Amino acid sequence: MAYLPQIIFLLVLLAGIGFFTLNIRQLIKNIKLGRSVTLEGSKRERYKNVALIAFGQSKMLSKPVSGILHLVVYLGFLIINIEVLEIIIDGLFGTHRIFAFLGTTYNVLIATFEILAALVVVAVAVFWLRRNVLKLSRFWKPEMKGWPKKDANLILYIEWVLMGLFLIMNAADLQLQQLGADHYVSAGAFPVSSFISPLLDGMSVDNLTMLERGAWWLHIIGILCFLNYLYYSKHLHIMLAFPNTYLGKLTPSGQFAHNETVAKEVALMMDPNADPFAAPAADAPIPERFGAADVMDLNQIQLLNAYTCTECGRCTSECPANQTGKKLSPRKIMMDTRDRLQEVGENTKLNKGEFKPDGKQLLGDYISAEELWACTSCNACVEACPVSIDPLSIIMDMRQYLVMEQSAAPAALNNMMGNIENNGAPWPYNQQDRLQWAQEN
Repeated sequence: MAYLPQIIFLLVLLAGIGFFTLNIRQLIKNIKLGRSVTLEGSKRERYKNVALIAFGQSKMLSKPVSGILHLVVYLGFLIINIEVLEIIIDGLFGTHRIFAFLGTTYNVLIATFEILAALVVVAVAVFWLRRNVLKLSRFWKPEMKGWPKKDANLILYIEWVLMGLFLIMNAADLQLQQLGADHYVSAGAFPVSSFISPLLDGMSVDNLTMLERGAWWLHIIGILCFLNYLYYSKHLHIMLAFPNTYLGKLTPSGQFAHNETVAKEVALMMDPNADPFAAPAADAPIPERFGAADVMDLNQIQLLNAYTCTECGRCTSECPANQTGKKLSPRKIMMDTRDRLQEVGENTKLNKGEFKPDGKQLLGDYISAEELWACTSCNACVEACPVSIDPLSIIMDMRQYLVMEQSAAPAALNNMMGNIENNGAPWPYNQQDRLQWAQEN
């Protein structure tokens, strides 16, 4: 019975990590449903992007208010994880404040944790006010109704609770240290919880111990639950921002992906010795489908992008099409891609690794042609994203499918392409008459 708390803690820890591992394995399987892609560019440049964008939060700070607040929350959770390590060791071995032997260093660490926890509470409060009271427009777009809105607020509430439990645990611990209770060594500096501690004056050692232990258990269980909730939440970017920025696009913003099949067709057209009417060789590979109609047609980096989306709306707020009232929202493109990928992943899981057609696809059932053709391909969404997501690549792949597989381009675009084919220019004049427009005016 003496080891019962440690046994229970071990089981809770294994359950939390076990479910998290299963979720991550399913996430990887879902991403692998996409096409493989060959990385280009230097590893040095990619690691630089991880350091500046993912760790350094450089693109977040383009909006100073939200950027600084996000940096506070990011640093708070990152650094406070050192305290989680101590909790795990204490839970497994039945110790209490195992790192107390560090002396002054430990005092500085605990004080830093507390200050950051208090700053996180303040930052989260501001985030909540911006979303629910000030109602910033980017948080109230049509795609943010229902679950996305609830998810965003739920995350804020969880962060409040976790930081509150941490401070209450320390306040009770401080009282127990001052009372000389067994097992509670005198260690740590408590610049924030020392203001909470007086509220506990008069409580017995037994009640203080129950409060401290209760907050301790709820804090670590809350962290493990939050870890597993990430898979179902927009907060998955906490982990995926790092691989996503590493795999981010390194080519110039205006450079579109190279389509090998189209390049071969153009090369054949330009070859004066080639016979355009020659039948393909018997062993010639079957051309791949042009563009993307469903998530399986997208590449694995694009699917990782969808899971990494923070739903912050910076892309949509910068989109000129959205600003002028068009239906397009780059954020919705990413959210729809993620939702469809989850649906396809569940289908594949239930059918033992094989996808059974469900009568739906990303194009049409989730994302409309109207949204796709509203895009000006200006790259504003790509530039605005704080974690190197590329909504434009998905839009262009789906537009390519509409044009090359379904011949479903808008009339104006069909006219332009016909003019290029017949006249060598997008205007309805042959090469001899190109200057007629100037004479007519």
